[in-house]
Amino acid sequence: QVQLVESGGGLVQAGGSLRLSCAASGSIFSFIAMGWYRQAPGKQRELVARITSGGITNYADSVKGRFTISRDITKNTVYLQMNSLKPEDTAVYYCQAARVGPDYWGQGTQVTVSS
Repeated sequence: QVQLVESGGGLVQAGGSLRLSCAASGSIFSFIAMGWYRQAPGKQRELVARITSGGITNYADSVKGRFTISRDITKNTVYLQMNSLKPEDTAVYYCQAARVGPDYWGQGTQVTVSS
């Protein structure tokens, strides 16, 4: 069982930046991909960004050019750099480890962007 712990959320004004971290208790290189998802109140959870074990990244259209996903394999940590934040980015952000079998999820970190 691998545990994922997110950190770095908080309250920020529109146009500001935050960096989220997801620390895994095991090797992230062993997973098919690591992803960041978010869920706003009353909405479904959606993919924000993803990085595969081979380093390929993809992003939701709504965050392209503003968010960057990266990883540090030596620290078993995945990051989400979020710039030019908008009020519509407000959500709970979850880290996901994709694997064969049930995925692992973190407990989430709240990001609130004020206008």
